[in-house]
Amino acid sequence: MNETTDPMPAMSADQVARTLAIAEAAESRKAEDVVALDVRGIASFTDTFIVATGTSDRHVRSIADAIRSALSESGEEALGVEGYEDGRWILLDYGDLIVHVFQRDTRNLYDLERLWSDAEPIELGAGQRPTSYERIQ
Repeated sequence: MNETTDPMPAMSADQVARTLAIAEAAESRKAEDVVALDVRGIASFTDTFIVATGTSDRHVRSIADAIRSALSESGEEALGVEGYEDGRWILLDYGDLIVHVFQRDTRNLYDLERLWSDAEPIELGAGQRPTSYERIQ
């Protein structure tokens, strides 16, 4: 097989664990419509997008805070945070993982799932979730 037809290798256990930990942290704050996308084959700047929705600026900030806290407990800090003050779209950059926490109208406007529709969805089933990021390390 050539480079263009080789299947994408599976995500590492660490990538999967961090993705699930982020989804769990978002859902612990009642985030809606949490979606994870494997963008490795179509984006050069990151491996995974995680998208979640909050109902207000306060709710969006609360979701982002929970995610940052969950990863911070294991020593991982965001490389960058954008949009925190406004609370309509907060972007948390962890290098190989980028988290987007939106208010509903902003998520609908930018429609990242459609924009990145070639991305492979990542299963976030409850049966796969660790109880915390710490436990999977």
